[in-house]
Amino acid sequence: MENKFFGELDRYLFHHGTHYELYNKMGAHIREINGLRGVHFVLWAPNARAVCVVSDGNGWTPWRDIMEKVDDCIWELFVPGMCEGVKYKFLVVQSDGREVYKTDPYSYRTELRPANASVVVNLENYKWGDGKWKKQKSGENFLEKPMAVYEVHLGSWKKDLSKWDEDQYFDYRRLAHEIAEYVNYMGYTHVELMGICEYPFDPSWGYQVTGYFAPTARYGSPEDFMYFVDYMHQNGIGVILDWVPAHFPKDDFALANFDGTPLYEYSDPLRAEYPEWGTKAFDLGKKEVSNFLIASAFFWVEKYHIDALRVDAVAAMLYNSFGREQYRPNMYGGIENLESFEFFRHLNSVLRQRTAAFLIAEDSSIIDGITRPAKKGGFGFGLKWNMGWMNDSIKYYNTDPIFRPYHHHLMTHTFEYAFNENYMLVLSHDEVVYGKGSMINKFIGNKMDKMGGLKTCYTMMFGHPGKKLLFMGQDFAQEREWNFKTGLDWWLCDDYGHRDVMECVRRLLHLYKERAVLHNDCGGPVTCEWVSSGDYMRNIFSFIRRNPWNYNNALIFVCNFSPVDRAYMGVGAPVDGVYKRIFTTYPDAENLEVQTTEELCDGRKYKLTFDLRPYESVIFEVPYKQATEAELKKETEVKKAVKKNYKEATTDDSHVPKVEIPKELL
Repeated sequence: MENKFFGELDRYLFHHGTHYELYNKMGAHIREINGLRGVHFVLWAPNARAVCVVSDGNGWTPWRDIMEKVDDCIWELFVPGMCEGVKYKFLVVQSDGREVYKTDPYSYRTELRPANASVVVNLENYKWGDGKWKKQKSGENFLEKPMAVYEVHLGSWKKDLSKWDEDQYFDYRRLAHEIAEYVNYMGYTHVELMGICEYPFDPSWGYQVTGYFAPTARYGSPEDFMYFVDYMHQNGIGVILDWVPAHFPKDDFALANFDGTPLYEYSDPLRAEYPEWGTKAFDLGKKEVSNFLIASAFFWVEKYHIDALRVDAVAAMLYNSFGREQYRPNMYGGIENLESFEFFRHLNSVLRQRTAAFLIAEDSSIIDGITRPAKKGGFGFGLKWNMGWMNDSIKYYNTDPIFRPYHHHLMTHTFEYAFNENYMLVLSHDEVVYGKGSMINKFIGNKMDKMGGLKTCYTMMFGHPGKKLLFMGQDFAQEREWNFKTGLDWWLCDDYGHRDVMECVRRLLHLYKERAVLHNDCGGPVTCEWVSSGDYMRNIFSFIRRNPWNYNNALIFVCNFSPVDRAYMGVGAPVDGVYKRIFTTYPDAENLEVQTTEELCDGRKYKLTFDLRPYESVIFEVPYKQATEAELKKETEVKKAVKKNYKEATTDDSHVPKVEIPKELL
């Protein structure tokens, strides 16, 4: 075949799993050959007997545009005259002779469901305006920066009631303006988007993906989604995308049994599916499959300027036994999926080297080193969702205050491992569906008690080490469970109590961003110390967030999880002086000043005495003291160590395959 688009070097890298820009070659691409402009198609289907392109450009006529097999597994075809906007599918004669219409695994766009044809798109037309943002993020240590994430399902954030269709979706461009305004008002730093990679089944929320290179058509075109990301960046907001490399649905038009054989999935019946979800598991032992997913990750970062990918269902990928009564042990007889281990080490290493983006693990496993660099025996993720904190905290919230003393350890235990990984504390969509109730209804008592408990929950969350994530609606105490079919109950914000919760979260978000002791997660365990972890009879927790070298700029948190007034509350203070109350969950003046007394309290020389109201959380600012020479020296040493550690993490090449490319291919 003349004018091969997928050349020998492309094939060499693809079969070695290191073609990081594979999305520029596989799929459908507009190009010009010998003065003729058209579309070049490339497909991986090694066991197919024949393949042709059917489209609205050829009247959906089979076997008019026949693809040629240029080696043992790659099919190619250039169609002169075809242009952007043409809908197409591959008609694949599978290994058993069955003819199946398949969407392009690498297509940049697909039709709006229930239709599923791929669409020819040129992604180079959009003019980006986020250069300042990208320059700012290049080389930035995100662990030192505030990261408060607003998790959003675009289809149910708000509904456009002026539309007569069933969905009533806002488009990407309108969503960009309205969400950016809200996020900046509240003080979030990032948005995390559910369900952007194309998917056919609405109740899956986007976690059963069929288009790993296509933003869902539910809210507009690829250019519209580019506008969304660009607008967020220009307004100082990062964008995180949910990404699902664990599994894919069985839909006949998509990846499943693509060429008549288990191509993308495992052939081993004990590994081929996740029975709990009814989906296929990616066979990461095939370099071409792992390359497909690695290229997808790079695609969203490079083409859509995504700042981070939140990887769904990491535990399912790490364990062969996940959700299976019978499973295939690994070569050493263990339950771990060693291919997934290598996949994540490879992807995280090369992504951190080449871009400013990183991966976030939604991981419930007990495997150590998820966020440790690969060269140090880890997996190289940037952050890990703290599922232990979430589960323990919600168990505590669900307990009546009378019985909370027996469960006090649930809230203190999480501090013991807070720095074992680079954690993100999450109260995500998963906690407000399937009968779990909304966040406010996880608390006991009347509505006032529930709101008081919720505000104290959020205060302790923002004081706890780790980045933060809240799902939409939680910040104004949405009362009903989340339903992907309906918009949030924004009218609740007109209610005094709900507005008070919103303003409480807003003040916490701005305080979190302003105070380095709250958002800088590089200082280690010394930056978080208990004042009293054992005040279990009163359901009170008090702790200090500080820098590693002294108590300057430190903050004392006192969180009351009981409906009881604590007059003359005594709390141990690290230094003497006047402490300023800079935050309270009650909607009154915050600038209360308290002078310490020299009196032993909580094992400390000085004592703060103040009134603590039912379900009240307060934050006191420690008075500033002149730094000593030893403290200044320690500050310098800590900052040098942090810089060195971050540099090591972002230049980790220990699991990037060393592919020796033959000279004749260069």
